[in-house]
Amino acid sequence: MIKVAIVDDSAVVRQVLSDMLKSAPDIELIGVARDPIFAISLFEKQWPDVIILDIEMPRMDGITFLKKIMVEHPTPVIICSTLTDNGAKVTMEAMASGAVDIITKPKAALKSFLEESTAILLNAVRAAGKASVGKMRAIPRGVMPVKPNLNADSVVQTTTRAMDQTTDVVIAIGTSTGGTHALERVLTRLPLMAPGIVVVQHMPEQFTAAFAQRLDSICKVRVKEAEDNDRVTPGSVFIANGGKHMLLRRSGAQYRVKIKDGPLVSRHRPSVDVLFRSVANSAGKNALGIIMTGMGSDGAKGMLEMRNAGSKTLGQDEETCVVYGMPKEAYKIGAVEKEIALDDIASHIMNFGS
Repeated sequence: MIKVAIVDDSAVVRQVLSDMLKSAPDIELIGVARDPIFAISLFEKQWPDVIILDIEMPRMDGITFLKKIMVEHPTPVIICSTLTDNGAKVTMEAMASGAVDIITKPKAALKSFLEESTAILLNAVRAAGKASVGKMRAIPRGVMPVKPNLNADSVVQTTTRAMDQTTDVVIAIGTSTGGTHALERVLTRLPLMAPGIVVVQHMPEQFTAAFAQRLDSICKVRVKEAEDNDRVTPGSVFIANGGKHMLLRRSGAQYRVKIKDGPLVSRHRPSVDVLFRSVANSAGKNALGIIMTGMGSDGAKGMLEMRNAGSKTLGQDEETCVVYGMPKEAYKIGAVEKEIALDDIASHIMNFGS
């Protein structure tokens, strides 16, 4: 049983989240609190395995409480955030401070929204429950969507023959729970003219732009939320939009991204499987695929397609993953050529591009 506590000043949110959690036989709700001061008293009786935390609360804000938790008693924390520009920026601060995942709450129609999002919440709690707490202060994060469990056929139907050799190479990265900080660790080590990179990080809509902006402010490479037809060039990193799929396509000897609507694939949108399949089709041996920390199996089949197309493939090792799920599934089916530590990924990217 995963023991969960809710800290949120909204009685409606507390009630709806409580009802959603109680529907899961493997999750136990051990308490709710309207602010961090009450939560501290609650946790003295029994410390939860996972905390669902609001950010804007009276007496002590969620960021301050999160930082206190991560110093005194590191615990997987899921942020319950509003879909606003300011909410996205503050949530990125929370992710940088050690939160492991995000769920969203709108300003209106809150009850119906959260009821429709039960699977997302429960998957996020289960992923957080598996997170390696000792690594979370160094790495955190991800997000976990829902049914149906379609494969990349539903988005990428046509196969384009990849060129044998092109001037530019492409690095394709897929990650989920634990990925925000893991990506920061990788991207901040890259020089200005690193190979072009395309990234799927499982994250809700409206948060990917703030995430890309934060990375751009601390990296030498240019990081941005992907837009349709962006050209993948050395020194550029494109983060897939939350709520849309991102594909790679070849235009002559150039590589460009395509942003596309579509169903959930491998229970995600954006899906790593969709990106990796498109990279296999468009870039082949000119690509390096990297699958990093995350829950579930998204990316495993797509990475196998990349390897079969001649791409090099790497998986983050178990020791440095917050959640050794996605890399494990890819390794099990023979998609990963080699497993490496998180801090070795940047050097492998540069060696592939040289």
